[in-house]
Amino acid sequence: MASRFWASKAASYLKISTFNRGFASVVKDLKYAESHEWVKVSGNSATIGITDHAQDHLGDVVYVELPEVGASVTQGNSFGAVESVKATSDINSPVSGKVVEVNEELSSSPGLVNGSPYENGWIIKVEISDTNEVSSLMDSEQYSKFCEEEDKH
Repeated sequence: MASRFWASKAASYLKISTFNRGFASVVKDLKYAESHEWVKVSGNSATIGITDHAQDHLGDVVYVELPEVGASVTQGNSFGAVESVKATSDINSPVSGKVVEVNEELSSSPGLVNGSPYENGWIIKVEISDTNEVSSLMDSEQYSKFCEEEDKH
């Protein structure tokens, strides 16, 4: 324990943290919403999930409420929820459109959201109805700054 104390004391002088995972990862070619969802756009198709930052704050995810295939989603509105050991949080859609696929694996393995938020832990795929909405989202650099500011408060 003494060495851990020393390490954390040294870390505080160096302005790093020995206990946190460090700043959450952000993927460059994705777009981000202020409510901590990411979207990967390919033509008028979008894959949506929650960010590493969001899953880190939530803690261990125990259940993901998924919408039905064919359901409509609206930018900024909730389409489902993520339940963790700490809290239940709505998942908001970063774009409007129609759900064309849901990640069924999350029903039996909700922890994929924690372990692989940008790959295996994706939540839904949407056919975008208005591709112009994407321009209102943040890029990776803007999102990183947004998270840093939010964590200060």
